[in-house]
Amino acid sequence: MSETRRFRIASIPGDGVGPEVVAAGRQVLDALATASHGAFAFEWTEFPWGCGFHARTGRMIDEDGPERVRDFDALYFGAVGWPTVPDHVSLWGLRLRLCQGLDQWANVRPVTFLPGITAPLRAADTAPLDWVVVRENSEGEYGGFGGRNFAGRGPGGEVAVQSSVFTEVGCERIMRFAFDLARTRDRRKVSSVTKSNAQQYGMVLWDEVFARVAADYPDVETESVLVDAMAAKFVLRPQDLSVVVASNLHADILSDLGSALSGSLGLAASANLNPERRTPSMFEPVHGSAPDIAGQGVCNPVGAIGSAALMLDHLGLAAEGDRVRRAIAAACAAGVRTRDVGGTASTKDVTAAVVDHLGG
Repeated sequence: MSETRRFRIASIPGDGVGPEVVAAGRQVLDALATASHGAFAFEWTEFPWGCGFHARTGRMIDEDGPERVRDFDALYFGAVGWPTVPDHVSLWGLRLRLCQGLDQWANVRPVTFLPGITAPLRAADTAPLDWVVVRENSEGEYGGFGGRNFAGRGPGGEVAVQSSVFTEVGCERIMRFAFDLARTRDRRKVSSVTKSNAQQYGMVLWDEVFARVAADYPDVETESVLVDAMAAKFVLRPQDLSVVVASNLHADILSDLGSALSGSLGLAASANLNPERRTPSMFEPVHGSAPDIAGQGVCNPVGAIGSAALMLDHLGLAAEGDRVRRAIAAACAAGVRTRDVGGTASTKDVTAAVVDHLGG
């Protein structure tokens, strides 16, 4: 028998429903490992970072946090945010600290329409829909450049400056990633999202780099669409989409729209990738920490389990990733759904149903 492939995974459950959905994903992954009869195994190390850690230490993460996880094969992340900590503190203190500290510059968010789930988008009734949003994950509107000043003027006198930063390197690498991804799909098309009519510097650079990169992929269909028009296109002509590449902010918003159109943010998976594999990549559901339902056992684990499937792909276990996606679809088709998608099942019920369908 060949030696067991062992994958060291840093588990970061985070806040709210994060621990619940991470536990669900780990259960599915460990079930897969058990069924592999020693072909592969996961070695988990859990890190307690998040708003609870902030309450104890005044920080969202250990000062050397990115370095502590740098040698893991992957990071599995739950959610961040709690009412006791301002959202910009929790987000920048943990998730963005890891993404930027580990140069996870490509964020991939598939939009998946699952059987048995009624999607608000009526086009899903008559056409097979499947597209993926590729998000520039390292700069753009979330570059963190700017500041606040003039507070000494008194109430109403303070000024805040938030600058977007677009670089040719950042634009080109995410666009080439999107084109390479498009070449693996049934429809070879990349849609670039822009707002160069109003943002005449950064987004014009984005457009120019897109045109230059597209010339190297003559086999891939392209289009450039203003972000407001793309939001409408998500609703009115989703069948025309395959790979959508956009800046940090635009893709963040559009991918949430896509998830809502498929039925729920709870369904949406994502991967924060360092494609060169110089550092570990991080896999997380798109939904937030949902404090209103945390601890009740009713949150939807599908987004986290789908993120685990993306992690399997990244680790070279693509067949197992497909098994997980088929199991998710089978569980949904069988009617095992949480309340956010019209069902009555608990988090544990859905997780168990996915595990039961792994053999399919």
